[in-house]
Amino acid sequence: MRNTVTPRERLEKIVTDGMCIGCGLCASLAGRDRISMETVQTGYQRPVALVPLNHELVDRIYDVCPATRLESLPTHLQGEGFAIDPVWGPISSMVRAHAADETTRIKAASGGVLTALAKFLLDQSEVAFIYHARQSEDDLTFGVPHISRTAADVAHGTSSIYGPTPILEIMSDVLDIGEPFAFIGKPCDISAVRNLARYDPRVDRLVKICMTPVCGGIVPPPQMNDFLAQRQTDRDNLTRFAYRGDMCPGDTEFETRDGHKHTANFFEPYGGIEETSWQLPFRCKVCPDGPGEAADISAGDIWPNDVPDWETADEDKGSNAVLVRSAVGRKLFDAAVEAGVIVIEEDVSPRYYDTCQHHHVKKKQYMRPRYDALLEAGRTVPRTAGLRLDTFAADLDDETYHWQKSGTLSRLQSGKADELAPKARWDRKSND
Repeated sequence: MRNTVTPRERLEKIVTDGMCIGCGLCASLAGRDRISMETVQTGYQRPVALVPLNHELVDRIYDVCPATRLESLPTHLQGEGFAIDPVWGPISSMVRAHAADETTRIKAASGGVLTALAKFLLDQSEVAFIYHARQSEDDLTFGVPHISRTAADVAHGTSSIYGPTPILEIMSDVLDIGEPFAFIGKPCDISAVRNLARYDPRVDRLVKICMTPVCGGIVPPPQMNDFLAQRQTDRDNLTRFAYRGDMCPGDTEFETRDGHKHTANFFEPYGGIEETSWQLPFRCKVCPDGPGEAADISAGDIWPNDVPDWETADEDKGSNAVLVRSAVGRKLFDAAVEAGVIVIEEDVSPRYYDTCQHHHVKKKQYMRPRYDALLEAGRTVPRTAGLRLDTFAADLDDETYHWQKSGTLSRLQSGKADELAPKARWDRKSND
């Protein structure tokens, strides 16, 4: 490819193939004076090359980008006695748990476990700060990278963010601080951090722990526009927006400039209550690692049959399924439980959790034929390691394999996975 296309075109191919998640690590690697994360024509945050790039830089980007490389937890981070579950990956323990502090439990996602652990790390001076995302002030449906140095600041930023969030665009700046920190991001963000550790030794030295929510995908900006338009408003008219309100899961709540308050079912920003109506970016449809296998701790919703009990949701304070994956994660979780910060309700078996997050089971099963379709179509195909995709593919019958492959090929051929080459705001105006 290097002989026929420019470095900028190689970078843009990740976007035009529909594989960019908008994490921003490429901008951090290049320097934000060379690559800028911009809200582009599609409404997503995408990397825009501001100056000519070189192939060496783009080679490095391809090697760390979570669109092109996804791996499970590095073996040197796994502890003794850890099992590799076929669906959920490295596991030391899996439990149903919640934050002991009731406010944290009610206001943070599900049972508030990740928020409680972040505050505990700061209270115990285990890290200097938490590097995480919080709601953008410019677009309340987006997230932005943030550093919290106090438990109060962590609590202030507590909210689920299911919109575009270029959390890693400041990664180099954060590492330059030179202080130990914890990182909380989506599974794809965690993969990017692990990939970066191959090149930057500061990652393993300074990033003391990585934690992630079990991820079902983000809300596409066009879908968010439709959701708001159906309610006679738009994102510029919002004065408050919460993807998940109090309790579990909590309604989506927002307020507009005219003072009106609105609520909607938690799933409606995705397109509807039924899973078959959900709208997801193409990249999320071909993600084999929603469970966050590269993290030290993953925490997710735990609803039987993958659906909340709507009759009791207003009273449900929330619980998390907590997947402790690494020796570091084990040490932190045990300390938080002993300190009374986390309350364990019961052990959870992986096969029970299959019934609570069945779409992640299906993604693991179907990912190899989907990737084979990407390869056949000449698209960007992530390199994977440790995710057991071939093992799942071997268990598929021929009919299911061809159904998944042909369905993905059809989606590609129809252009449903395509994105325009990203253009900065000033470029778009000059081309109109």
